[in-house]
Amino acid sequence: MTSKIACAIGLVFAVAGCKPAGGGAAESKSSESSTTSDKSGVDTEAQKAKAPAAADEKVIPAPADVVGPPPDAEKTPSGLASKMLSAGKGGDKPHTYDRVKVNYTGWTTDGKMFDSSIPRGSPATFGLDGVIAGWTEGLQLMTVGEKRRFWIPEDLAYKGRAGSPAGMLVFDVELLEIIPGQAPIAAPTDVAAPPPDAEKTKSGLASKVLSPGTSKEKPKSWDRVTTHYSGWTTDGKMFDSSVKRGRPATFNLDQVIAGWTEGIPLMTVGEKRRFWIPEELAYKGQAGAPAGMLVFDVELISIEHMPEPPSAPKDVAKPPANASKTPSGLRYRVLKKGTGKTHPKAEDKVKVHYTGWTTDGKMFDSSVPRGAPTTMRLDEVIKGWSEGVQLMVEGERTRFWIPQDIAYKGESGSPRGMLIFDVELVRIQ
Repeated sequence: MTSKIACAIGLVFAVAGCKPAGGGAAESKSSESSTTSDKSGVDTEAQKAKAPAAADEKVIPAPADVVGPPPDAEKTPSGLASKMLSAGKGGDKPHTYDRVKVNYTGWTTDGKMFDSSIPRGSPATFGLDGVIAGWTEGLQLMTVGEKRRFWIPEDLAYKGRAGSPAGMLVFDVELLEIIPGQAPIAAPTDVAAPPPDAEKTKSGLASKVLSPGTSKEKPKSWDRVTTHYSGWTTDGKMFDSSVKRGRPATFNLDQVIAGWTEGIPLMTVGEKRRFWIPEELAYKGQAGAPAGMLVFDVELISIEHMPEPPSAPKDVAKPPANASKTPSGLRYRVLKKGTGKTHPKAEDKVKVHYTGWTTDGKMFDSSVPRGAPTTMRLDEVIKGWSEGVQLMVEGERTRFWIPQDIAYKGESGSPRGMLIFDVELVRIQ
């Protein structure tokens, strides 16, 4: 069971980066997200990237100048130092939006190797916009076939992040291939603020139709939609784009940021629209997510109609007098008796259908519109769920009133206060 996902597309879905094929040294700023989670670092063996080489891994001796860049090393304004070890074939250099294939070895300045693609016998492939800053900057200096040594200051490397190599890092890198990417999509000229002719809703959401749709069909707030989109902060920086990735995003409208849940139902299939989403309808200052007002260009490609979620019960505001109560403060009322005789245990997996509301009647999560029950372990959910579902048998449907101290305890980004759930126990696994 999960609370409503407070994220929009890619970011809508993500808050964690993907791990690409390859090895691990220049692993990305892993707390950063891409909207459909496509940012990558050099990182399928990320643990090797964060620790000295394992005993059974071939150790490549450190270069003589590992302690610091020699006088003839080139330096950039950022403090990155490098020296060409062997020339490349010439030609193009990679851009930040490209992907590259490399062989590399990394050492700390005491000469300890902490990562290398060479003993693994497999080059690493990654996007230059998803690795440490020293790699993003340094690889753009190289041509295919070139070998170069980099001395990367800590502020361009892992910045003291726990579990990662500390201090200045030294890398020998061979650029094997450039895999062209798509250049960033230019921000619209009105990215800083909605223009006077933008439509506004009562919530503060502003939007403008860029091109009309091809039908009159609009999605409901619980439907599933497929879209293409690009998102920018108001300073014109693009933080996510399905267009750049070359594949549209599909998601349920009740599981994205509020501005998307409200805005997409204004659209018809085929329509392109620009949205200016205030922070309170976006990520609300959530750590690691884009801050402030966000601007999205969205094309609605298709709609998949989902079952309408149940409306809030009449007794959503408080439990009725006939509701049972446990010592923890959990209140519940059986809505439909079950057919089973066995109660699940705390360590069991269960399959359930459920809908959750806050006491003002707002639904924040439901398995019903998704069209499939949810499977979960009872020792991995909020206490009120763990306690309550253990009172049920298969086939039973029960309403729970869960006090905040056995729900999300005021946790940021989660529903607050007492929560009400209608739960049907489908199966004990």
